[in-house]
Amino acid sequence: MKFIEGKQIYGIFERCKELVEAGYDVRQPDRENVSLLHWAAINNRLDLVKFYISKGAVVDQLGGDLNSTPLHWAIRQGHLPMVILLLQYGADPTLIDGEGFSSIHLAVLFQRMPIIAYLISKGQSVNMTDLNGQTPLMLSAHKVLGPEPTGFLLKFNPSLNVVDKIHQNTPLHWAVAAGNVNAVDKLLEAGSSLDIRNVKLFLLLMLSVTTMWAVGYILDFNSDSWLLKGSLLVTLFFLTSLFPSITAFLYFFYKTWATDPGFTKASEEEKKMNIITLAETGSLDFRTFCTSCLIRKPLRSLHCHVCNSCVARYDQHCLWTGRCIGFGNHHYYIFFLFFLSVVCDWIIYESFIYWSNHCATTFKEDGLWTYLNQIVACSPWVLYIFMLASFHFSWSTFLLINQLFQIAFLGLTSHEKTSLLKQSRHMKQTLSLRRTPYNLGFTQNLADFFRCGCFGLVKPCAVDWTSQYTMVFHPAKEKVLRSV
Repeated sequence: MKFIEGKQIYGIFERCKELVEAGYDVRQPDRENVSLLHWAAINNRLDLVKFYISKGAVVDQLGGDLNSTPLHWAIRQGHLPMVILLLQYGADPTLIDGEGFSSIHLAVLFQRMPIIAYLISKGQSVNMTDLNGQTPLMLSAHKVLGPEPTGFLLKFNPSLNVVDKIHQNTPLHWAVAAGNVNAVDKLLEAGSSLDIRNVKLFLLLMLSVTTMWAVGYILDFNSDSWLLKGSLLVTLFFLTSLFPSITAFLYFFYKTWATDPGFTKASEEEKKMNIITLAETGSLDFRTFCTSCLIRKPLRSLHCHVCNSCVARYDQHCLWTGRCIGFGNHHYYIFFLFFLSVVCDWIIYESFIYWSNHCATTFKEDGLWTYLNQIVACSPWVLYIFMLASFHFSWSTFLLINQLFQIAFLGLTSHEKTSLLKQSRHMKQTLSLRRTPYNLGFTQNLADFFRCGCFGLVKPCAVDWTSQYTMVFHPAKEKVLRSV
C-alpha cells in the first residue's frame, strides 16, 4: 500500500494503473485506515481519482484518524478542482467527520472562501448544523478570529438569530464569548440580535451631538475676543470645507456625489451561476471574483470597503465628496476640481484687491511680518476667507493637474498608477507607466475619457466598464485593452 501511495504522490500514474490492473483492490485501506482515494484527493490528483472511481472506489469512503471522506481531505487542503470533481462523482457534502463537521463547516474552519461559495451555490445550506448544532456562521464567529469568513458568510443571508442546541447561543453570543471583535462588528452591522446595542453607532451619535452642542455654545458666547472668534472659524472650516462657494461648483459637486460611479450589481441567481462557472473553469480566484460582493469582477474594477461595493474603472474613494470616483462620475469629478480651483483663485485675487484698497499697509517699507500684522488688524474675516481659499486651491489644483496628467498622458486611473508603482519596486527592470494597454495617445485618451468626438476629429471608443470582463480590441488604435 505504501508503494502505491508513493507512486501517486510523485506522479507515476502509469505505475499506479499497472498495480491496480494487476489486482490491487482500490477500496482496501492501509494500516492507517486511509484509502487510495483519500491520498489522491489530498494531493489533488484528478487523474488518479477518476481512475480509482472507474475501478470501484467508494467516493464517500470514511478513513483516517478523523473518520473523514476524500471530500473532507480535499477541502482541508483547499483543492477546489478536486472538490468539484468529487461532487460530480456524487460525493455527499452533508456527511459528518469524526470531529462533527460537515464539508461546509470544514471550509469555514480552514477559511476556504472559494469552496464555501461553490458549496452554497451547489445547494449546500448556509444554515446547516454540525454535530453540536452549530451553523457555519456560529463556527466562524467562535473559531476564526477576524472579519472573514464571517463577513463572507453574511453575504449568503444566513440566519442571525438561530441558536445551537447545546449552549443555546446565537452567532453573536459565540463571537462575544471568543472575544472576536471583528465578527461582533460584522454581526451587529448585519442586524444580529436587536437586544444588543450597536456600541460603535451609539458612540458616533454621542460624538456628533457633543460637537454640535460645542458649536452652538461658542456661537452664543458673548465675547469680543478675536481669538475666540478664530476658534469658531476653525470649527466652521472643518464643517464647511467642502463648500467654499456653493453657487460656482454646486452642479458638478452634486453630479459627482449623486451619479452612480459604476457599482456592479447582480441578482442572487446570477451570483451563484457566476460562482459555478468560474469554479468549474478554474477561474474562481481573487483576481476575477470578489468575495465581498460575490460577483465576477469586471476589468479595472476594485472593491471599495467604504461603499461596500465593486466600482467599475475604480479611481479612488474621494474624501471631499464622500463618494467613489469611477466610470460613471469620473468626468464630473474633473469638472468639479476645475471650477473649485477657479473659484478659489478668484477669492484669493479679490482678497489682495480688498487689502490694497481698504487697509493701510506698508509692505515695501516694513516687510512681510508687518504687512501680515496690518492685514490681520484690518480684517481678520478676510484673512480667514483667504486662508480657506488658499487651502482648497492648493489641493484641488494639485489633484486636477495630477488627474489630467494620468488621463491624457498615461490613460490610467489613480489606483492603477499606484498599483503599477508598487509593482515596479519589486521588479529588476524599470517599469514605464506610459507603456500600458490603456495608453492610446494624448488625443484618443481624452476623447475616450470625456466621450467627446471633438467635432468629428476623433472617434471615441465606447467601452462599458461595468460589464467588461474580457480584453477589448480598440478599433481606433488597434490595441488590446486588458486589466492592469
